[in-house]
Amino acid sequence: MDKTDILREACGKTGIELSDRQVEQFMIYYDFLVEKNKVMNLTAITEFEDVVLKHFVDSIAIVQAVDPKQYNSLIDVGTGAGFPGVPLKIVFPHLNVVLMDSLNKRILFLNELIDKLQCNNIRAVHARAEDLARQKEYRASFDICVSRAVANLSSLSEYCLPFVRRGGLFVSYKSIQIDEEINDSKKAVFLLGGKLREKKEFYLPDSEIGRSFVIIEKVNETPAKYPRKAGMPAKEPLGR
Repeated sequence: MDKTDILREACGKTGIELSDRQVEQFMIYYDFLVEKNKVMNLTAITEFEDVVLKHFVDSIAIVQAVDPKQYNSLIDVGTGAGFPGVPLKIVFPHLNVVLMDSLNKRILFLNELIDKLQCNNIRAVHARAEDLARQKEYRASFDICVSRAVANLSSLSEYCLPFVRRGGLFVSYKSIQIDEEINDSKKAVFLLGGKLREKKEFYLPDSEIGRSFVIIEKVNETPAKYPRKAGMPAKEPLGR
């Protein structure tokens, strides 16, 4: 099988049938990621099949938990090299996407990538979540917030829930062993206006790599005092 067949088959196992244009965009993404990774630290994963499985498929596997077609706007908090926001934009081009990261060199990479992919209604923003969530343009403005960032769920909820409108969702990409972390986050989620809807467990296709989606619904407005100033959500998670 050539690379495009590998990509199509892997995505197909999540229920996503890629168009020729989407295949082309994913290939552009892969080539540019590997090229830029030689001069900046974007990912430790560079082999094609590994990138397809652990980045591309992992990003779009959210379809196991929610239907992105039902949402119009999405923010990816702590997007890094663009995961999961860019793969979701490729597969669901109707989405209006904001990619947020605190490291400017990643934003420069993402801006170049967006140009290469020729995507509309997607932009990269250099900011910390604690600061951006206080700006009127962004606060309570998104149908769905996603994050694959490495942080405990209490801290992630404080970073992410302020961006979500009432009735919208925060979906956290997590490992399979997550029950204790979910339990520890319940008070924080409540204080921030959220309600745990469900945890969806799955395995990446043809692998033993377990994943969980933690789906939190925004049921009340987040109190104005959240998120706290930069550094506090990580240093002193709510409810601890």
